[in-house]
Amino acid sequence: MKATRLVLASGNAGKLREFNELLAPLGYDVMAQSAFDVPEVEETGLTFVENALLKAREACRVSGLAALADDSGIEVDALNGKPGIYSARFAGEPKSDDRNNRQLLEQLADVPPGQRTARYWCVVVLMRHAEDPVPVIVQRSWEGEILTQPRGEGGFGYDPLFQVSRLGNTAAELDATQKNRLSHRGRATRRLVELLSSGNPA
Repeated sequence: MKATRLVLASGNAGKLREFNELLAPLGYDVMAQSAFDVPEVEETGLTFVENALLKAREACRVSGLAALADDSGIEVDALNGKPGIYSARFAGEPKSDDRNNRQLLEQLADVPPGQRTARYWCVVVLMRHAEDPVPVIVQRSWEGEILTQPRGEGGFGYDPLFQVSRLGNTAAELDATQKNRLSHRGRATRRLVELLSSGNPA
């Protein structure tokens, strides 16, 4: 059976890999927006939902295909929810996971263990076309705590600092199967699939 093509409205190779790992067994071929010359959209929304919709709509418009977008980030309680929607650019441009992690550690330098609670959020949006009036929207969180130093070689973003609640490992220490089962993106994507009424959203 021919795979259903979806455009991922992101240039993040880590996200593309994770979405393909989650959706390929279900008959989806998730393609990078760069394959269709979709430009990066300025994320002017004030919420994860708004930004995901902006990205998905542009990917649909340019590619002519159904588009999948997510907007995700980390919310740290001791920082009043920061970096939030600015997670990818927390340390400024150009985007850098290493600099973002250092920035987070600096801002939490005086916060003791036990008070460094945080959660990843992921909002996943599926739009059938650019004027889709009823896009599918799912959001899920992943609870954890920010460590004082990174651990693990896997994942991306803040994964080396994010210790998963009740597990003892950081997200960067999990293998792909574990991470996809537990993570905000994995759970949101599985819920998205459950909500699709047919095997072809296009």
